[in-house]
Amino acid sequence: MEGLDKRAPFTATGGMIPPEFQNLKTPCYILDEKALIKNAKLLGEVSERTGCKMLLAQKAFSNYDCYRFFEPYLAGTEASGLFEARLGAEEMPGKEVHVFCAGYRADDFEELLQYADHIVFNSPSQLLRFGVRAKEVAGKSVGLRINPECSTQEGHDIYDPCAPGSRMGTTRAQWDEAFQKNPELLDLLDGLHFHTLCEQDSDDLETTLVSVKKHFGDLASRVKWINFGGGHHITRPGYDLPCLIRCIRKIQERYGVQVYLEPGEAVALNAGYLVATVLDFVQNGMEIALLDASAACHMPDVLEMPYRPEIIGAGKPQEKKYTYRLAGNTCLAGDVIGDYSFDAPLTEGDKLLFGDMAIYTTCKNNT
Repeated sequence: MEGLDKRAPFTATGGMIPPEFQNLKTPCYILDEKALIKNAKLLGEVSERTGCKMLLAQKAFSNYDCYRFFEPYLAGTEASGLFEARLGAEEMPGKEVHVFCAGYRADDFEELLQYADHIVFNSPSQLLRFGVRAKEVAGKSVGLRINPECSTQEGHDIYDPCAPGSRMGTTRAQWDEAFQKNPELLDLLDGLHFHTLCEQDSDDLETTLVSVKKHFGDLASRVKWINFGGGHHITRPGYDLPCLIRCIRKIQERYGVQVYLEPGEAVALNAGYLVATVLDFVQNGMEIALLDASAACHMPDVLEMPYRPEIIGAGKPQEKKYTYRLAGNTCLAGDVIGDYSFDAPLTEGDKLLFGDMAIYTTCKNNT
């Protein structure tokens, strides 16, 4: 669909959901083409102004029928493994295919080389094991994911790659130990990759870059490209674009490298909806509404993050007159979406419209 007007007075009850949604078989996702194109254009504008290259992180959005909206503005795709790499190569032909995986499998790697242009390794041991094959034999550009040891997140340890005990990326101490034993590692490096942000502004990127310089500045001056990873909330209203542009230009000028960014959420932010229907009610200390949509199946980040998705026309608990706990109809006891309040009581058959449901939903659905 195109151009859902978010200013319209939608409510979860009273028939104010757009008429064309009322007859949809639910649960049903709706994508807003205009919003996707608007996001893509903004990312393309940053690329045009700075010379950086933007990649679509498919772990967040992999609705390949929509890739045509991004092709004019993005340099390619970022993959988390073999099948995402194949998806990017086939659905965005002629564009770059970058891959990062925390651990590559030997039985997948040869096939992966058919699709990937850039391959990023998580550790010196994986770089040593697969790097020669990727670079010298297959002619791929090879990088290492680094851990700048700079946490800028609050309350999201599960998504903080710099948290203590993190498995993501190589610290300077780990690199120095590996390099002493295997100096040939340095000759394999074409680029560096870091990903430390999650739904954050560019001031956190600026802070992270100080730590990158401190711990890995000598390596950065030897490589051809640096990938800033994802987590940049570029298309969110109020995001500090001038700061992002300064960050990109500063790194390009300091090290003479090609800068990449791989936003996932920013590509499809606020560009999708999920329509669900109320099936039944349970009274157990509070009113519980059972839906035909499930946190576990349709929006798993609600349980993994956790976070509370917005519903058009609903409020926080007790904010409006009628409060309900919304839950899925699976057999998982913890399949709870969250607590919401409404102006009018819910009834069986009411439809609820969840917002920002284009990201980390369809690409993570399960049964």
